[in-house]
Amino acid sequence: MYRPLLDDLNLTYPQYLVLLVLWDCEESSIKELSQVLSLDSGTLTPMLKRMEASGLLERSRSLEDERIVTVRITDKGRELQDRASCIPTSMIESSGLDLQQINTLNETIRTLMASVDNYR
Repeated sequence: MYRPLLDDLNLTYPQYLVLLVLWDCEESSIKELSQVLSLDSGTLTPMLKRMEASGLLERSRSLEDERIVTVRITDKGRELQDRASCIPTSMIESSGLDLQQINTLNETIRTLMASVDNYR
């Protein structure tokens, strides 16, 4: 369902998720992104490099601790926010569910993910 909307923005779904985080908080460490998105750094790093090459974000090492890589959205990345603003509404309308049902489903999925994480 996301593909046609994201194709217009030349984004993949995981790239869209990264931008959602950065639209909200401007910058994040790769570790924080990994935790929020439930993606490992081996998945994130090459994707973030491609996004940086596209001019959507910048990566830099922390001056205090070089092991920490910070990701910051660029003006080009911010410009996509307006173009992507219709995506959540389009997804809700396409789902056939109301907002309460979607929230309940999301909470159930979070509970399942936490249970699986605790099982490992």
